[in-house]
Amino acid sequence: MYILCLNKISPVGMKVLPSSYKVTEDINEADAILVRSAVMHEMVLPPRVVAVARAGAGVNNIPLDVYAKAGVVVFNTPGANANAVKELTIAGMLLAARDIRGSMEWVKANKDDELINKSMEKAKGAFAGTEILGKTLGVLGCGAIGALVAQAAGALGMHVIGVEPSAATIERNKHLFPKDMEIVSYDELYKRADYISVHVPLLDATKGMLNKDAFAKMKDGVIIVNCARDAIVNDNDLEEAIKAGKVRKYVTDFPNHKTANMNGVVAISHLGASTEEAEDNCAAMAATQVVDYIENGNIINSVNYPRLDLGKKTGKRVVVLYEGDKVKEVNAALSNAGVKNFASGVKGAFGGVLAEVSGEVDEAALKAIPGVTKVVVL
Repeated sequence: MYILCLNKISPVGMKVLPSSYKVTEDINEADAILVRSAVMHEMVLPPRVVAVARAGAGVNNIPLDVYAKAGVVVFNTPGANANAVKELTIAGMLLAARDIRGSMEWVKANKDDELINKSMEKAKGAFAGTEILGKTLGVLGCGAIGALVAQAAGALGMHVIGVEPSAATIERNKHLFPKDMEIVSYDELYKRADYISVHVPLLDATKGMLNKDAFAKMKDGVIIVNCARDAIVNDNDLEEAIKAGKVRKYVTDFPNHKTANMNGVVAISHLGASTEEAEDNCAAMAATQVVDYIENGNIINSVNYPRLDLGKKTGKRVVVLYEGDKVKEVNAALSNAGVKNFASGVKGAFGGVLAEVSGEVDEAALKAIPGVTKVVVL
């Protein structure tokens, strides 16, 4: 098997690959691709590529539906970098609450003053701030990162409220929530929060969701921390909200030309997942998922196909991927293959079947089913 790395991948992740897996620089001989931030929207994959694994959570650099139609499973690594982003989020809140950056810049500008230890006592009033203790934090999105932010903020003495539309996500992460945390509506969060931390994916539904209408519902002087994606915030509306005093500070880990030149913005150079630990965790998780799919047919943490998991392979297996719901047709085509174990599912417009069989698989019959995008016999 050959693996193509579009970005530098942590050696820890590469060590996960079995010795039979080789790294290639030629996409035409690649069976799978590991990627971090490289943009793949114009990249046409050769037919032998079966998987793309993003060493990180966001996948807006990958054409998910295009690859799904080609039978290419796209994985991401949710939670692998969650602690790193959580820590940067908390740091961003503190940078906004206290003018630490302004104070440090003053020290740098006055470093040649032999009496700086005295003159700073007069100057420091310009950098006074507030404490986060007792303030209300609104967490937009309580997934892997948002839940950890809620936990940390609660430990720092903040009251935490959150928005999370997925009941399954709430159930999975509620053990991390502070005991008095409330799940509320968007409008309720905007109304009550002194701080808002953004942890939603960039989708059509979330693009520009923090706009003039949302800002109008917020407290005057709210602080917003965005370690998710820049396009979730409407930059023009943000600029007006800052000028009007509605938003006191905007902290972003995704600055663009406009926000990098905007007053009231604390801009960080996309450091969220850039820790040694997070890069190691993401790379190892991405590599593990690719190997599990290639060796066992299991699909874990795919963003364009459903979860299919039968554990470690003990016999012959077949993976069938398709558009729509073709499980009945696939079952019929496997009727003489001696199915011993079976998993199926649908995610959005695409579905899949993973079956362990004892007999021969009629690959031609499976490929003849309308909408089938990939058939792999292991």
